[in-house]
Amino acid sequence: MTDGTAPPQPSTGDAPRPAVADGRRRTARHRRRLAAAGLVTVAAAVAVTLAVRGGAAPACAAPPPRGAEAPVAALPHAAAMPVAAAPPMAAALPVAAAPPTGGATRSGKATFYDSKGAGGNCSRPAAPADRMYVALGPSEYASGASCGGYLDVTGPRGTVRVLVMDQCPECAPGHLDLSAKAFARIADPVQGVVKVSYRAVVNPPLAGPLTFRMKEGSSQWWFAVLVGDHGNPLRAVEVRQNGSWRAAQRQDYNYWLIESGAGPGPYEIRVTDVYGHRVTASGIRMLPGQVQRSTTRMYGAKPAAPAPARKKPTPTPPTPTTSPATPLPSSPSTAPTPTLTEPVVQAAAAPPTPTPCS
Repeated sequence: MTDGTAPPQPSTGDAPRPAVADGRRRTARHRRRLAAAGLVTVAAAVAVTLAVRGGAAPACAAPPPRGAEAPVAALPHAAAMPVAAAPPMAAALPVAAAPPTGGATRSGKATFYDSKGAGGNCSRPAAPADRMYVALGPSEYASGASCGGYLDVTGPRGTVRVLVMDQCPECAPGHLDLSAKAFARIADPVQGVVKVSYRAVVNPPLAGPLTFRMKEGSSQWWFAVLVGDHGNPLRAVEVRQNGSWRAAQRQDYNYWLIESGAGPGPYEIRVTDVYGHRVTASGIRMLPGQVQRSTTRMYGAKPAAPAPARKKPTPTPPTPTTSPATPLPSSPSTAPTPTLTEPVVQAAAAPPTPTPCS
């Protein structure tokens, strides 16, 4: 520095050499880490592939979310049982529907409505004359299987007997939609809804023999008949054709149908109810829209009482009426008395006979 010359500068190539060496070492270490991570990933992929091929899990199964595997594995088998034990949906399907039968008492509620004189979903020509009827929900209406049966319904004011005539689509099991007149017999209409108990009536008194009504449009090629006054719900309706019985299919509007027809008639129709009563009515004609009253009762038919036999009069000894049992002494009809006294009287009354002179 005293000679006026600048001090010597360090070479530019010498100062950065240590930094380059350190960078190279860091790069090498990073590459080694990436290689190790790649090996781990490959190993994991191989392990998953082997597990899938070994059947540990379905090949199409999506991986469970993070953290979900441990709780699932920890749940015992019983923890999943409440889900499996949930009520099956099939219980609410129409297949399980059935009409009330057997006389068992059930509990429910009642409302009321007015059919305006119509015969309801059971296709009656009209509502019953006494206006005592009921509509049932789908589970108890049972696609028409309950039509024509009777229920005894008990409410706060008493009990009423009603004919099953209609369906209430929105009514749950146990919900009875009574006629307005029937509801008024068991409760105050102002209440609108009341708790009731009810039961099916087994073998109710019949209004008369069975009735049959051919549906409008029926012919020998399409047979549809409505059966009435059967008392209990029906199980089967059959038509005799060519010596064999053909089963008719019940429709939800309560007609019994044979789609291919049953011939021109007259028909022999066999009817069976849910309690096993079976009768056959004959002479039913193809008269669409007309109600035909047969001579056959569904049950309770009594044979005609025989005419009482004429009784022969019992012979009795003749009773004398001309004279009393004990003869009276003064009776003029007694002959012996005059015959005894007459000669005496005559002798006393005769004049004496003069004695002739000698």
